Amino acid sequence: MLELVSALAAADPDIAHVLRAEARRQHGTLEMIASENFVSTAVLAAMGSVLTNKYAEGYPGKRYYGGCEEVDVAENLARDRVKALFSAEHANVQPHSGSQANQIAYFSFLKPGDTIMGLSLSHGGHLTHGHPVNFSGMFFKVVPYEVSRDTKTLDYDAIRAQALRERPKMLVAGASAYARTWDFARLRAICDEAGCLLMVDMAHIAGLVAAGLHPSPVPHADVVTSTTHKTLRGPRGGFVLAPARNAEVVDKITFPGMQGGPFMHIIAAKAVCFKEAAGDSFKAYQQQVIANARTLAARFIERGFDVVSGGTDTHLFLLDLTTRDLSGKKAEAALEAAGITVNKNTVPFDTRSPFVTSGIRVGTPALTTRGMREAEMLRIADIMASVLEAPADAEVIRKARVQSREVCDSFPLYPELR
Repeated sequence: MLELVSALAAADPDIAHVLRAEARRQHGTLEMIASENFVSTAVLAAMGSVLTNKYAEGYPGKRYYGGCEEVDVAENLARDRVKALFSAEHANVQPHSGSQANQIAYFSFLKPGDTIMGLSLSHGGHLTHGHPVNFSGMFFKVVPYEVSRDTKTLDYDAIRAQALRERPKMLVAGASAYARTWDFARLRAICDEAGCLLMVDMAHIAGLVAAGLHPSPVPHADVVTSTTHKTLRGPRGGFVLAPARNAEVVDKITFPGMQGGPFMHIIAAKAVCFKEAAGDSFKAYQQQVIANARTLAARFIERGFDVVSGGTDTHLFLLDLTTRDLSGKKAEAALEAAGITVNKNTVPFDTRSPFVTSGIRVGTPALTTRGMREAEMLRIADIMASVLEAPADAEVIRKARVQSREVCDSFPLYPELR
């Protein structure tokens, strides 16, 4: 790793400077964006390996190029490990991202113009679950479902009624900003009654599912998609899981339908990630991720903040800042000045635009990877609260920056790369 860093510094000092500066930024910042995490140096090593040189269109044993003996081993390891991790019958590890995994899932089973039901983006869903500006909203008729206005949680009776009324071809489950447990068995029953397919995008909760801390969608869904980063703590990429009956169509739509040559260095890094996720320490890590999120949320409630749905079952939660007359955009900027990164986020029934928002999304995977626990969460919540209570006070921001840096320095990150 250090040899590669030295080679880069000699060949391109400008980019080497960017990498060192980013390593310092990551070390010196409390990273609380729920979709971000810190990979192991083993994953970094696989991504920066000689496998980046290899073109390998096709699948193991059925490539369109010669010299694929070793990359076949890597891809088979990744496929076997992820199948074992999630008790799945089939896996495709070639998708370059979660969005492309979702494209594969849609076009494996749908035709343009078919109706899908996905959780509204403004209620915690994802752009690729049917938003009009995304391919999912361009190619398909979208009937979004929403959370309950009273509880800000999923109302399965309402989802059932909507599915029976609209008769979609596919119901899409999963979210990017929903803090509560999903009932996949209930959704399967709804889909069976409505005569539609069930697709689950578990990108955010994949690590929790792998650790057995969230119900698995695999036994219930016709197709499951995910990223390998976020809670799974691997490289940026995607994968698709499916029952054996759907294996052929998923593979054919992935290649040649959606993608050309796979990224073999990333697939090798995925294999490393899946091996790490199967280790004994991974469940303890995920338990701490949830404990940290719950501790943070509880502290914010103690400080008088509005936590959407009243808490969390997962790795994230939303703060609704409406009653404080503070936009998510301003909150994000104030916290970043204090050395804390979150993202502005719409809250259910938001009256502000997605570019401004009334909330922020808070996550704990990256902080937990660094070794932080409940005591640090209490301190961090208090630092954040002080900023959110006085976002325009320069002295408050300055003190918060000093405090956040003290926490960061107690949990070093990638010292060899800084």
